Amino acid sequence: MTYPFEVEVLPYGYADLSPYLDADILHYHHDKHYATYVEKLNEILKNYPNLQNMTLDELLIKTEELPNEAKTAIKNNAGGVYNHELYFSCMNNNEKEMPTDQLALALNAAFGSIDQFKAELGSAAINQFGSGYAWLILSNGKPEVIATPNQDTPISLTVTPLLCIDVWEHAYYLQYQNRRADYVKNWFNLINWDFVGARYMSLMRK
Repeated sequence: MTYPFEVEVLPYGYADLSPYLDADILHYHHDKHYATYVEKLNEILKNYPNLQNMTLDELLIKTEELPNEAKTAIKNNAGGVYNHELYFSCMNNNEKEMPTDQLALALNAAFGSIDQFKAELGSAAINQFGSGYAWLILSNGKPEVIATPNQDTPISLTVTPLLCIDVWEHAYYLQYQNRRADYVKNWFNLINWDFVGARYMSLMRK
């Protein structure tokens, strides 16, 4: 997809992730916060026809092609679009607690166990100072956990994300208030392991 970017529809209903995330959170998170990033990115790009054929990934990776006066705004808003789209896609209501097949083997090899992976990702999410994300990424073919502030994205670091957990307050505050750790713990019930596993396999085939 290129300019004008469109708001992706949620792959589930607002209430489908309850009780872990309630309908009000998803409504405001998707329809307000995420949609605003899409709107602002389009507002910026309408003034730069030479950038309008660039994909979201290209805007975040080929930053040397961005004009200096708009580079930070494009980075922040394109990152907000990219990060939210992956975050929403990484969740469903199947409550499938563990990955299977090749992804499970890779996580066990990288972290020692699935439980240790969950502990490291959870710790990265809980301890991210201020707003940001915790990520499972693929770096040199191996899974790793990292955290990034604000709307920074791993693809700008030339590594590929497999999933992310949003720890901006708007992702959880309406339901969890300041209890980020409770949100993170419950979020593991929402991981769409079929999506993440398919994403992992497609990247390993490249």
